[in-house]
Amino acid sequence: MSGGELKLVEAEEPDDHDYRLQEQVGFILRKAHQRHVSIFASQIGDLTPPQFAALAKLHDVGETSQNQLGTLIAMDAATVKGVIDRLKARGLVDLTKHEVDKRRLLVSLTPEGREAIERLIPLARAITQETLAPLTAKEAATFMRLLAKLA
Repeated sequence: MSGGELKLVEAEEPDDHDYRLQEQVGFILRKAHQRHVSIFASQIGDLTPPQFAALAKLHDVGETSQNQLGTLIAMDAATVKGVIDRLKARGLVDLTKHEVDKRRLLVSLTPEGREAIERLIPLARAITQETLAPLTAKEAATFMRLLAKLA
């Protein structure tokens, strides 16, 4: 082969018998997610991750529509409605109708909700650190960058 030529090598077709579930991206992501949720539950047992996400995003953006909140935290309308209903029942969020568009529900933190999320944010940071603990700092940064590309 001369210097300017490329040698094309045909990739071998994967054999159906070579499929190993434990090597598949979905399986590994699910196991990593289960690990993270277990760590989360051990530190923040009184809220689910979706409930925490809703409170954290409301803390970031302030009052917003229920639909917009769902978009911001990657939840469909039915799921975010259930999350908001449960947070409202606990006195952590308020729901009000939009002044102009009465069909539109606005969600905001109550003082209790603001206090709760401000108390939980340091715990959430510790949960992230514990989840990523098996990785070096450089590996964790690379992992987060690559994971964001998949999201």
